[in-house]
Amino acid sequence: MLSEVKIKSPAKINLCLHVLGRYESGYHALAMAMQRVDLCDDVHIRIAGSGGVKVRCEGLELVSGEENIAGRAARLLLAEARIDAGVEIQIDKRIPVAAGLGGGSSNAATVLLALRDMLDLRFDNNRLQRLGAQLGADVPFFIFQKPAWATGTGTTLTPLLPLPEVAYLLVNPGIAVSTAEIYQSLQLTKGGELANLPRFSVLTREDLGAALHNDLERVTLARHPVLQQIKDRLLFEGALGALMSGSGATIFGVFDNLLVAQVAGQRLSSEFDWQVFPVAAV
Repeated sequence: MLSEVKIKSPAKINLCLHVLGRYESGYHALAMAMQRVDLCDDVHIRIAGSGGVKVRCEGLELVSGEENIAGRAARLLLAEARIDAGVEIQIDKRIPVAAGLGGGSSNAATVLLALRDMLDLRFDNNRLQRLGAQLGADVPFFIFQKPAWATGTGTTLTPLLPLPEVAYLLVNPGIAVSTAEIYQSLQLTKGGELANLPRFSVLTREDLGAALHNDLERVTLARHPVLQQIKDRLLFEGALGALMSGSGATIFGVFDNLLVAQVAGQRLSSEFDWQVFPVAAV
């Protein structure tokens, strides 16, 4: 049994995000194509006897009384396994917070996967995904660990067909966006019929750029015009398509390869006070 590990916790982007309706529970019916990218937080986990769960994440400010989702994940797994253990978690953040990139959900999934292995638990990934769904809609996707078509509340996952090899340039202007507020402001126009929505399928890089879609853009871009400026600039720099990820505020562009994305990122960072991250899919 390993007592200490250090693991990469990747970000995600939404290649498409359709909001199909709202359930009586208040959750939204979604259809999304999701892809992990190699912008990662570092998660250090140490098991040390007993003493509960402790999380350190420098620079992350939580609402009073709120616990880091990675800590909640550790407590949930220990309770499910009926194990009394001390767990220390340190998260070194690189993924911007409240940016539509799923950093917190990824951290939670990383903790579930790592502790499962560290404690030699015989929990398969389906069981972990069910636990993860109690923490957040994106957590099961990060446990799934492959590009996915996500439906329902986002927790029903099937593999995507192979995607063309591209690079992405993530651009974040430093605006924190509340996912809950964006969904609350969304005026739903769809009837919730998933059968009428073609599943995300692309063959070429150009197909991928043309297929990008996010229903939440009409809310977030109206509130933050700089995001439209970023989309326009990415297209000017040669992106095959540009889209907001999740509820924002990160915009990504699709590029032919990592070198082209890096050059575009250098130009943007020299002109604007934006964070830029050239990344590849993982």
